[in-house]
Amino acid sequence: MKIAVVGTGMIARDALTALRAVDGIEVVTICARPHSRDRAQAMAQEFDIPQVATDYGAMLAAHEAEFVYLGIVNSAHFDYARQAIEAGWHVIVEKPFTSTLAEAEELIARARAAQCYLFEAVTPLFLPNYQGVLEALPQLGLIRLVQANFSQYSSRYDRYLAHDVAPAFDPSLSGGVLYDLNVYNLSLIAALFGRPQSAVYTVNIGFNGIDTSGVMTLRYNGFVATAAAAKDSSSPSFFMIQGESGWIRADGPPNELTSFTVGLRGREEKTYALNRHAHRMVHEFEAMRDIFARKDYMSVEEGLQISRMVIALMEKARLVAGIQFRVD
Repeated sequence: MKIAVVGTGMIARDALTALRAVDGIEVVTICARPHSRDRAQAMAQEFDIPQVATDYGAMLAAHEAEFVYLGIVNSAHFDYARQAIEAGWHVIVEKPFTSTLAEAEELIARARAAQCYLFEAVTPLFLPNYQGVLEALPQLGLIRLVQANFSQYSSRYDRYLAHDVAPAFDPSLSGGVLYDLNVYNLSLIAALFGRPQSAVYTVNIGFNGIDTSGVMTLRYNGFVATAAAAKDSSSPSFFMIQGESGWIRADGPPNELTSFTVGLRGREEKTYALNRHAHRMVHEFEAMRDIFARKDYMSVEEGLQISRMVIALMEKARLVAGIQFRVD
């Protein structure tokens, strides 16, 4: 399986680091905009990538790989993915899948029509520890409360306070904490429990109309889930599920799920660490490779339905909260 990586930012570097550890995937091209050519060439040398491209359309036309990985600014996800699908490529797009529900639905429809393998790279859903949580869930009995928190003080927040706005805090580029960090919490909750009956987003808004921290409250039949995230402050992150017969707790950032503990009434707590790799992204690339190899389009469809559900939740929540993107 050959792949072209698009982007030269932190997430693209993370992806290239992970891909080094994945058998059966070869990175043949790194693509960047012309002004980032020097950075792309340095990364190509560092990661032994044979080609550097600065014309995305020409790269797609050359078709020297099967997959394109999009590690680019949120607002560009839709257009770059659409172009790749039209050119006959399979696509891995970083979270968030798209900026709007309409974009998500169009990409899904195009992918189905083209028989394209389209993945959203939401790391925790590909981790063995996620499967472990899913398998342990019935032991908890009736679920009563779910809590998720992903909070970390952004390295770009001090710049933001000085009105120097990085893409992660730019509403015109589909930034904000909901689409950057809380997307992981919501993806886990949606994958485990499906579509909520209702959702309310309570949010702290910065000077330019973007959310810097906030809590989404999701109402399900019989229980409530809260998804909290912050880029303007930090705290221990965690993911917790409480049922009438016990609980499951994963400490640390929900996008990593490095381990989880199951506590059942009358039994000793037990901690599991099922992930095989230290780098969280290795598992998702291995999973995508295997899904593609066995032609398992049902797994692709399952992932796309979660992506659609989460984008629908986030779009409605931010619009009600008054957060406008350029694409709206």
